[in-house]
Amino acid sequence: MSGDYPKLPYPALAALSDAERIARTTAAYDQFRTRRTCREFADTRVPREVIEQAILAAGTAPSGANRQPWNFAVLSTPEKRREIRLGAEAEERAFYAGKAGKEWLEALAPLGTDESKPFLEIAPWLIVVFGQRRGGTEPTDHRQNYYVTESVGIAAGLLLATLHEAGLATLTHTPAPMKFLNAICQRPADEKPLMLIVVGHPAEDATVPVHATKRKPLEQIASWL
Repeated sequence: MSGDYPKLPYPALAALSDAERIARTTAAYDQFRTRRTCREFADTRVPREVIEQAILAAGTAPSGANRQPWNFAVLSTPEKRREIRLGAEAEERAFYAGKAGKEWLEALAPLGTDESKPFLEIAPWLIVVFGQRRGGTEPTDHRQNYYVTESVGIAAGLLLATLHEAGLATLTHTPAPMKFLNAICQRPADEKPLMLIVVGHPAEDATVPVHATKRKPLEQIASWL
């Protein structure tokens, strides 16, 4: 069903040659392949405006019916970061004590992760990404949203890419279950926390597991038909 809704011309794109497009996509790959998950942060200050602009960039992501079903709850006070750490570590202790299962724990072993999450208090910014089952583009909307997980996933990817462009380290953390985040972030019960993104500068002695640097080659991640 289509209606007589207002439209705008498609925005102008850069006029590039094939060689220039290849150069730009290659440059983007060269930049993004340096992104690494960080688990050792410094407490160095990061201006709030950096986080604001990164979230605005994330908010440009496509979404089902343009419902934009996301909320980014940003925490920076020591008290809130402490709450997050206590809640996350409580869930993680159960996870590593056997709740995850042998196969999952074996998959995580090369990364050296455990239930201790000090970075949740050290890094200056925590961003909890929520998916909204209901909402809309207007503050008063409370209608069903569509493709929530897919839409929020794209937005989170843009957020991570933008923060990397800003020269910041990030970590995506998904304690399970994550419902404790609703209360800490003062978000409605019908919103689902999907991930917690830690943002800041890496510690001077930060390291990266060799296993985390492995990337599948093109022939394994693409099919040409």
